[in-house]
Amino acid sequence: MSPQPSVIQRLDRTGVPLLLARLFVGGMFAYLAIMKLTNPIDFLKLTHQYGVLPDSMPVLLNLTAIVMPWLELLSALALLLGLTTRGAALVAVALLLFFTPMLALHAWGLYTDPARHYSAFCAVKFDCGCGTGEVFICHKLTENIALLLAALIPLFSVSRRFCLDALLARRTEQPLAAAAAGTGK
Repeated sequence: MSPQPSVIQRLDRTGVPLLLARLFVGGMFAYLAIMKLTNPIDFLKLTHQYGVLPDSMPVLLNLTAIVMPWLELLSALALLLGLTTRGAALVAVALLLFFTPMLALHAWGLYTDPARHYSAFCAVKFDCGCGTGEVFICHKLTENIALLLAALIPLFSVSRRFCLDALLARRTEQPLAAAAAGTGK
């Protein structure tokens, strides 16, 4: 006797959590990528503020500012369409795991700067380079954590309902099955 699937497993099999997560993460990543692509110079300047890449290597900073929005957009489109869903979700998770702590550290630096006066950490507001202009840090961190949690759904979901790659796989399996049946295999 096989064990009864859990509520989470039954819900996952419906494909609804996967679809909602794909649309949320893919939609946000597409929007933010397009915002960065429409103003690449500002994105480059804002990327520089984090000090992750050395000033002695401007080519690396420029390359990052060029590639990052396109990587986000490609990942977003893959999530929205349901193509290579796990790979696209992995890219989203990796980006969020990298940038969220950087945002928090930058905000902490602003908060503890004696030249600035913030009443609380959540009052820290700056342009994070995300493409949405100035944001309050607690709102942005909450948004990033929600995106991260949502991106984990397509990463670990066993369902592929409502995904284009599942539809394409079925279409290629049908002729193969017919060909195998015709040869007597």
